Amino acid sequence: MTPPPSRTADRDRAGRIRESYGRWARIYDWFARATASVGGVRSSCVDALGLAPGDTVVEFGCGPGANLPVLREAVGPGGRVVGVDITGPMLRRARGLVARRGWENVSLARGDATWPPVAAADGVLATFVTSLFPDAYDVVGRWCDRADRVVVANFVPRGHRAANAALWGFARVNARLFDAAQGDVLAQLAARTDASRDALDARMDTVETTRHVFGTIEINAGLRES
Repeated sequence: MTPPPSRTADRDRAGRIRESYGRWARIYDWFARATASVGGVRSSCVDALGLAPGDTVVEFGCGPGANLPVLREAVGPGGRVVGVDITGPMLRRARGLVARRGWENVSLARGDATWPPVAAADGVLATFVTSLFPDAYDVVGRWCDRADRVVVANFVPRGHRAANAALWGFARVNARLFDAAQGDVLAQLAARTDASRDALDARMDTVETTRHVFGTIEINAGLRES
């Protein structure tokens, strides 16, 4: 039986992500840790989740684990942190971090964030992930099925010329990763950022938006009232 076109496209996209991020895992790990505090983005994401001790939080696209320390601090030793990523080399680096720190309440799983391998959580976080998904609206909608609090951080390619130039260069070098071989890559990234926010607007009761790093990074925090 021939798989549905959407699932075939998902497999093709997943293959591109594994290839690209797998190749750059070591450098990405260094970069993510070196920039962890820049603009207060990571701490602002966790603050926006409003986590309490004992909560369970899932991070889709956890990469090498740059967000794991601050997430674990937010839920405390009685909470649980689950990191999900599709790229083996990234997860190996994240597992190394967990092992070095001796974190017994942090678990990692290899899986595709577009079809989340998690049934439920108190909060969901994704930083700079939805730009990889042509169907960002549907993907974020599925995340909203898993939690009442969903926080998504994305690039906003408009407003700051130098940042846009750097983002354009990165996206062009990684055109296959972003599925942007032709056309206006910044417009594509902006559309996916907008789609992820629209999904939160449609599924959550409230959505709060903050801008960081000269307005080039947008954090959208969706909350469903209990």
